[in-house]
Formats: sequence, C-alpha cells, structure tokens
Amino acid sequence: MDRDFSQELLDAIQRADRAGANAVIDAWAAGHSFPRVVPDLLSPTLETFGRLWAHGTQGASLAVGYVAAKIAEDVLSRLLLEAAAGGGPPQPAKGPVLMGNVEDDFHPLGRKMVAAFLRADGWEVHDLGVDISPAQFLDKAEETGARVIGASAMMYSTAKNVARLREEIDRRGMTGRIQLAVGGAVFKLRPELVEAFGGDGTAASAVEASALFERLWQRACTAAGEPRP
Repeated sequence: MDRDFSQELLDAIQRADRAGANAVIDAWAAGHSFPRVVPDLLSPTLETFGRLWAHGTQGASLAVGYVAAKIAEDVLSRLLLEAAAGGGPPQPAKGPVLMGNVEDDFHPLGRKMVAAFLRADGWEVHDLGVDISPAQFLDKAEETGARVIGASAMMYSTAKNVARLREEIDRRGMTGRIQLAVGGAVFKLRPELVEAFGGDGTAASAVEASALFERLWQRACTAAGEPRP
C-alpha cells in the first residue's frame, strides 16, 4: 500500500513533531524531487491543518501552529540553500511590503506562511503581527514606502475590518498607490468578500502570494506614475 505522506505530515504537525515532519518530507522527496515539496505536499497539508485550526479541532492549537510555521521555514531554507549551491543567480531584491492580521484577528499561521514565501522570493517583508489597526498599517506603509499591504483575517467577523483598512487607505489619498492583498479562510470560502470589503486581490495559497504581490506592486506603481524598480 502506498504511503499517505500528507496524512503522515499532518499527524507530525499535530504532534508538534518538527523532526518527524522533516523526516516525512525527506522520505517524500526521495521518490519525487525536493523543489516539488512545497506545491505538492507541504502547502496542501498546511491548508488542511488551517481548516482544522479554524474549526477548533484537537491538535490544532496556537502552539502547534507555531511549529507548523517553523516546519515551513525549514523547507524554504533548504530550497534557498539548494538554489545557492546550484550556482543559480541570487534573487533580485524586491520592494518593501507589509503583512499583518487585521484588527481583532489573532490567527497568525496563514500570515506567517505567506511572509515566509514572500521573503524566499526576495521581498522585503515587514511583518506587523496580529490585531493591527488601519492606522498602524498605513503609518508603517508611509514609513517604509510599501506599495502592497497584505491583510489576513480568519473569520467573517474580523474580515469586516478589512473594509476599515480600505477606508483608511482612501481617507489618506492613497487609493491605487497602495494595493490591498487579502487572505484567510473566510476569503477562500467566500471569494466575493474580497471585492465587497475593498481588497484588490487574493491568492489561493501561500505559494501563489508572490505572483499576486508582483501584480499589485506593478499596479500601484502605475497608479503613482512611477516606473517599476
């Protein structure tokens, strides 16, 4: 019988077994290729874990979520080391972007995953943490020159605060010049809320986040009348 690597990895994550999770990943990569770990094994398994967390399932606590994020960082670090050992060109530095959970939202796993993938792709990520007010987002954007804000919300009740962030962007006259990327379980379940709450785009998974930020950055530069660096 074929091994169910995804279930084995999920079990290791729920036990907060970082070494065991990496052993499962190594075993999977031995029969496939390590660069395929993220899209084919890690990302789908973490999405399953995220759904369990959202429903309060046993074995999906905040502490376990922290370990899950560390496992993802282990994989990304290895991918970067392999790329460097292969003599590939270094990733060009990309512009500053912000990540944060919107006000009253305290579910960091998805945000941490996206931030890790963005950093791996060369973005200068300023991770503001959880429970970030619209003013905090915009103050930091103005301080750093960020053109894209990534706002995460797990539930409908907190996702409504994305609309308050949109209002703050518009109030400060930054419409178009700062783009708003949104993510979290509620936007996967109800994609129509992206536009309804004022988001400029979303990504289906953390793997696709960098491409989304690239598009939004270009759009923001166009709105500001500036060339893309």
